[in-house]
Amino acid sequence: MPESHDTTQAKLDRLRELREEALHAGSERSVQKRREEGRLLARERAEKLCDPGTFVELDRFVRHRESNFGMLERRPPGDAVVTGYGQVFGRRVFLFSQDFTVFGGSLSEVVAEKICKVLDLAGKYGCPVIGINDSGGARIQEGVVSLAGYAEIFWRNVQLSGVVPQLSLVMGPCAGGAVYSPAMTDFVLMVEGSSYMFITGPDVVKTVTGEEVTFEELGGADAHATKSGVAHLTAADEDAALEDARLLLSYLPQNNREPGPRDEPADPVDREAPELDELVPDEPTKPYDIKRAVEVVVDEASFLELQPRFAENIVTGFARLGGHSVGIVANQPRALAGVLDIDSASKAARFVRTCDAFNIPLVTFVDVPGFLPGTEQEWGGIIRHGAKLLYAYCEATVPKLAVITRKAYGGAYDVMSSKHIRADFNFAWPTAEVAVMGPEGAVNIVFRRELAGADDATARRDELIADYRETFANPYVAAERGYIDDVIEPRRTRPVLIDALRTASTKREPRPPRKHGNIPL
Repeated sequence: MPESHDTTQAKLDRLRELREEALHAGSERSVQKRREEGRLLARERAEKLCDPGTFVELDRFVRHRESNFGMLERRPPGDAVVTGYGQVFGRRVFLFSQDFTVFGGSLSEVVAEKICKVLDLAGKYGCPVIGINDSGGARIQEGVVSLAGYAEIFWRNVQLSGVVPQLSLVMGPCAGGAVYSPAMTDFVLMVEGSSYMFITGPDVVKTVTGEEVTFEELGGADAHATKSGVAHLTAADEDAALEDARLLLSYLPQNNREPGPRDEPADPVDREAPELDELVPDEPTKPYDIKRAVEVVVDEASFLELQPRFAENIVTGFARLGGHSVGIVANQPRALAGVLDIDSASKAARFVRTCDAFNIPLVTFVDVPGFLPGTEQEWGGIIRHGAKLLYAYCEATVPKLAVITRKAYGGAYDVMSSKHIRADFNFAWPTAEVAVMGPEGAVNIVFRRELAGADDATARRDELIADYRETFANPYVAAERGYIDDVIEPRRTRPVLIDALRTASTKREPRPPRKHGNIPL
């Protein structure tokens, strides 16, 4: 009997040894360097992302294959990634966290297998999946096997797209083919000054193009937040990035079969906002901040803007309206007068499709003078990119509400969630102007010959512009035809939208039988 007890005890001791080895898989030097840089370790990141005490690690004893070239002496348990599941605000999530202290976080065959396992489990159980990326890339010693591992991950990203929310936190290097997994997920979050993403590094760029550029300039958080639009959110440090990820998840359902989350609103649903009556300036060309309207209309302190520094002429983000999670799209008159251009159309189109995939209703604030003219836009493909936004709104079957605050001109009026592309409820403020184009442009075209022969062309032009504005540049012509459901006092926007959202919450709209549409990418 004692002998059996000793055997059992020895096995328990062995288990503890392996657990301890897995906890300290990285070299002391690597760990110390991370500490000095102010970075968290992979397991610490996973635990901080989850509610306290809920993270459960999987596959902690997995080791890389013994056949790996030149790596037989060191086979740490867990290899270069920590995987598992936990809870965020009490809801189950799956996650992986790459460990840069183990072989530079490089992707091996078993690292890929561990990541693929949590992706498969997330799809099987209908839970969000979060990837914390911090890796030097493919493990050279494994050659094409590591490349195959990347492809297996990419394939799963696509299979889960629109099925469960996928978030990528870039908290270190992410280069080469490794950037495509985050790029195919729904949201990318980056840490300022310590994370970067690029296809080829500064050395290769200099060799091929002669350009001299730093890591940060080429693919840092600031570059992707302002220039490329790859990053949806950036944070000053790792703790803030993890908190941002938790907050973002709170607006998303577990999967595409569940409705968007709802909280009991502390903010009264019938609250009016008198300040909105004075928001739109009397001068038609004077800018104002549409974000002020959004923040006042939605539940207090609930607006989370995404990509705030990219394509600033359109605003996107999540909020709560009467406790319901909603997606916000709004033209921003403070930037380029709120026109639609290549970047803003692509930004909004992607967001609209994300909301539609996860059953999140859309609320659109419209103040758009049209599409940005010029050879740069035309040659850059504004027709194709603008069509993305039009396609996205037409395709979306979630409840769609729209409020025209000022200008809604030309084709851009059609694109921005108009009644004609099947928005459910369309409202307008008395300041709204719905027309083919602005009064000045319309008069110059329609009355060109008359003005050319007039003795006092300036006075006649002013008279015609005033007449056009009175006749057409208002919401009532569109309202007469039912294109606008109601013209409302701006202060009543919140209660009107909440009531419309409740009405549209039971919406059922079947899709035509087809494999998939062909969005103009």
